[in-house]
Amino acid sequence: MPRGESTSAGKNKLRLTLPQVPKEFVENSDNENGILDVCIESLEKDLEQLDCTDKQKDRMEEFFNSKRAIGELKHDDLVNICELGQGNGGIVWKIRHKLTDKIMARKYCTFTNIDDHWCNWCQWFWNSLSPKKGIYLEIKPAVKNQIVRELKVLDRCNSPYIVGFYGTFAAEGQINICMEYMDGGSLDLILKKVMRIPEHILGKITVAVLRGLSYLREHHRIMHRDIKPSNILVNHQGEIKLCDFGVSAQLIDSTLQTFIGTRSYMSPERLEGAHYGIMSDIWSLGLSLVEMALGRYPIPPPSIEDIDRLFDVDPDGNQSRPEGYGCYKVLAIFELMEWIVNEAPPSLPEKHFSPDFCDFIDRCLKKSTTERADLNTLLHHPFYKRYATESDNQDVSLWIEQVHQKDQSLTNDNDNNQYGRS
Repeated sequence: MPRGESTSAGKNKLRLTLPQVPKEFVENSDNENGILDVCIESLEKDLEQLDCTDKQKDRMEEFFNSKRAIGELKHDDLVNICELGQGNGGIVWKIRHKLTDKIMARKYCTFTNIDDHWCNWCQWFWNSLSPKKGIYLEIKPAVKNQIVRELKVLDRCNSPYIVGFYGTFAAEGQINICMEYMDGGSLDLILKKVMRIPEHILGKITVAVLRGLSYLREHHRIMHRDIKPSNILVNHQGEIKLCDFGVSAQLIDSTLQTFIGTRSYMSPERLEGAHYGIMSDIWSLGLSLVEMALGRYPIPPPSIEDIDRLFDVDPDGNQSRPEGYGCYKVLAIFELMEWIVNEAPPSLPEKHFSPDFCDFIDRCLKKSTTERADLNTLLHHPFYKRYATESDNQDVSLWIEQVHQKDQSLTNDNDNNQYGRS
């Protein structure tokens, strides 16, 4: 949770309201457990429709071969290796499939009945304030069915920019979601290791995210609704993929009033309780890019002097993050929401970033949806086109390797220092 999200009440001058949890839907389940059966669809048809490189096609075919080899997922066939982090409504573990030795990521989600909409909202709010306590989200059966529908869409997502889905199963009152393991981790975890992410890497991240959003829109008629650094994953092959998207509402250029997403990255129209559509994802992308470029959540924005100091210390974007770096004034929840709605949006100075990147950010962070760039416009923006023409992500792969090598070296140094003092 970014430091801009405080647990204190704060002032609410604009009388903003917290977004509601999703509306309830009723749908018949695929089986008696309410969990969809694993179904491997034809990959060749999808690959024909996608503009993939040969390397991407090979990687996708490798993934689907692994998926076929694993077959039906069973609890007894999976071994936990280590915890990867906290996700929305569950804990994510690195696991091994005993029969194939395949490494995956498993997300545990627990569902129990709640008879009252108010209790449902309170449980969500308590979870949002206590994400590290391992408290699982409790929801009604109808909302559970909604998540089942989301998993169906996820099972049909065949894109090099969407995290692969192995399947799901129910065990001990939990829904277990097994996903492709991305060994580079999420970008929010990367930001805990480095002071900032350099612009040329952010360019490749931009290309991957926009292509992922375009795929979801064109092939599944949905939006993501929760773009943020923790939902963008990387691996040592240099691949960049989206995960954890809310896909219950089948839409294209339409509107919603459901709560799916994180308050810190929500667009002004969402925080005001207005109808919102895919343009909300564009705002979230712009805000995420500013955060990664500056190495800190940009609301309230850092001073020009703070940015100058950052680039003096880390001109190339490859320095390890010192302890305590990025601390800033904490805003209460309603103060944060009011700032996003009422104050000027964040921006980047051309002194330290290219004019194309600064313009791209400005187009994403227009508070009015009529002024904000749409997906098609951004896919033709000079900043996107500069990095879209590169055939592979070798530079991303090398950068990820450097980040993890420095982090491992720092960890070893700290361990040695502790040993020396004992």
